[in-house]
Amino acid sequence: MVRLLRPFGRAVTYTRWLHLGISIVWPSLWLFVREEWWIWVVAAVALAPAALVPAMRTVEGLQARLLLTGHRHDQGSTDIVVAPSRSWSDRGRLVVWLEARLLLGYVTTMLSAQLLFATLDLVSAPFRRDSERVGPIPFEGHHWWHLLLVPLLLVTLGMVVLASGRLITALALRLLGPSPAERLAAMEERTEQLLERTRIAGELHDSIGHALTVAVVQAGAARAAGDPAFTDRALAAIEETGRAALEDLERVLGVLRESERPVSSRPTLTDADRLLESARASGTKVDVETTGPLGSVPGPVSREGYRILQESLTNVLRHGGSVPAAVRIAVVDGTLTLEIRNPLTAEIPGPGRGSGLRGIRERAALLGGHARTGPDEGDWQVHVELPVS
Repeated sequence: MVRLLRPFGRAVTYTRWLHLGISIVWPSLWLFVREEWWIWVVAAVALAPAALVPAMRTVEGLQARLLLTGHRHDQGSTDIVVAPSRSWSDRGRLVVWLEARLLLGYVTTMLSAQLLFATLDLVSAPFRRDSERVGPIPFEGHHWWHLLLVPLLLVTLGMVVLASGRLITALALRLLGPSPAERLAAMEERTEQLLERTRIAGELHDSIGHALTVAVVQAGAARAAGDPAFTDRALAAIEETGRAALEDLERVLGVLRESERPVSSRPTLTDADRLLESARASGTKVDVETTGPLGSVPGPVSREGYRILQESLTNVLRHGGSVPAAVRIAVVDGTLTLEIRNPLTAEIPGPGRGSGLRGIRERAALLGGHARTGPDEGDWQVHVELPVS
């Protein structure tokens, strides 16, 4: 019993009833001027051209969200669209919606009114004169048992209100919901958001991981060396790397706070010198060979190439320690090639779990390239090829 009565304790049950009543207000005003059946036909015909106005979909969507689902535009569900009509399919569905709402509103309102008047008749039947009849159903005589029929009519009225509300809501979800093109656009937007989250996670991993690795290596080397001059250089390198990491962190947080913020400020391969200097300051000898115009590499490829180089140098410091590294950056025949090699060593095993190498492969695959990582002729090699077209 409680389960059956629960819907009648929700405000949305009655706002749906109100929504249906609103749909027949304007034709009903005409009836006060001239009571003719053809007014309803005129009203139905007039709705068709109104539905062709793109903004009408926004009006109907906002009203349906508020009264049928109980959500406002800034809080509501995406099942009912509040955007203007973009295609003839949207306009066609809106025509069907307006006509169905008018018809269902008329039927529901008339049934509700008749049931209410009939209830008043039953309540007043034992006390009124025969000429005082309110509703359409005649109840002859003045019998007390007429009152026993009141609960039946009230239950019927409740069922009409509940069923009509659920039916109009189902129609709204079907006819005012997103079209296949809008669903596809929403899916693409969601995919872009997930890719952006993955990219930001990679940004934080690469930037902060590199800074922490440099700081740990420099601090350990300074403590082991016991040389004030070396300690000063180590502290300077930690300071510079930490400052760069803070800038990266602030930029990434800015992207999170402002979804429309451009990413053009991200570092590219033309800014790779600071990575190389940071690695050298940590005690790693880095030999660099550059071929081709790095400035001609498209922004997305150059930015991802920078992150790949950063993660590779971080792995050198984390797992190899102060070992020499050879870096080759080449732009030849429409392909950007990055190769980082360092001698294999077991002196510093490092705590890595392979997420950085996996990130390198994912970045390369996302840009249509490929990456190879692993031992090669006594060295550890990261070899990445990215198309620049």
